[in-house]
Amino acid sequence: MDILTPHIHDDIPWCMLFADDVVLINESREEVNAKLELWRETLESKGKFYRTAVRPAILYGSECWTIKKQQEHKVKVAEMWMLRWSSGFTLKDKVRNETIRNYFRIVPIDEKIREGRLRWFGHVRRRPINTSIRKCEDIDIGMERRGRGTPRLMRERVIRKDLELLDISEDLVEERGEWRRSIDVVDDL
Repeated sequence: MDILTPHIHDDIPWCMLFADDVVLINESREEVNAKLELWRETLESKGKFYRTAVRPAILYGSECWTIKKQQEHKVKVAEMWMLRWSSGFTLKDKVRNETIRNYFRIVPIDEKIREGRLRWFGHVRRRPINTSIRKCEDIDIGMERRGRGTPRLMRERVIRKDLELLDISEDLVEERGEWRRSIDVVDDL
């Protein structure tokens, strides 16, 4: 944030940056609104900031997530909230999510989560069978008596669902990783 916005920083206490907050102070409401608009324009013009800083923070460790639909939905909502805030669009503007994603040139976050999971799966499967990571796959946890409620979501099931959804074989992921769709290349720019 410091690197992207040095030209709009004021001295303390007029502008303070915290881990997840920015505090803007001024003598009138109009001046604060003008500062806020300047910050919004600066961040909006740097869509690359979202792709290089925010999204990787959201996706950190997602290659190992066994994410449920409800959790996936929460991540998608949080992403759209951040994108709308960055672009200056509100729900009242009635701008579709796809339009905002195209504006930032990014694919939906659930596709990136799936991509990371399958990339990790392919990476592990390409390792020699005698490596520790491959041996961990074969460990039998020995499921004890299951309690009430829905069974735990297992990584194998999630990977199988991802493979079925994209209509690709496990062998293709293991061999080359050529399963990535061309649209994902846009997100890596």
